[in-house]
Amino acid sequence: MRESVQHGAGGPGRRYDVFHTECPAREVVDHVTSRWGIWVLISLRSGGLRFFELRESIQGVSEKMLAQTLRGLVRDGLVWREVEPTVPPQVTYGLTEFGREVGEPLTELFDRITRRLSPGGTV
Repeated sequence: MRESVQHGAGGPGRRYDVFHTECPAREVVDHVTSRWGIWVLISLRSGGLRFFELRESIQGVSEKMLAQTLRGLVRDGLVWREVEPTVPPQVTYGLTEFGREVGEPLTELFDRITRRLSPGGTV
């Protein structure tokens, strides 16, 4: 059973004012650019992962923060969540089409930065 929620796009060509506090796109941008949101999107670029696999791939994230980040990204329609009815339940996460579109430039940014870094970690 997969679940994801997507907010209405507002029609083709519609632009949102992300600088306005009431803008619905602002919350999505906040989730994507949160401390852990970027790493979740980059980690899921190769395919679906179970919760513990995500936690292991993103060093430093706590279970609580990963769960909160995933909840927001699922609610925004960037990530899908699939629950296998086993005991205990197996939960897998992956990128929706929207999540792949949003994650693509983040992945490119990450790749550009890592290509420019010297072995010592400086540009």
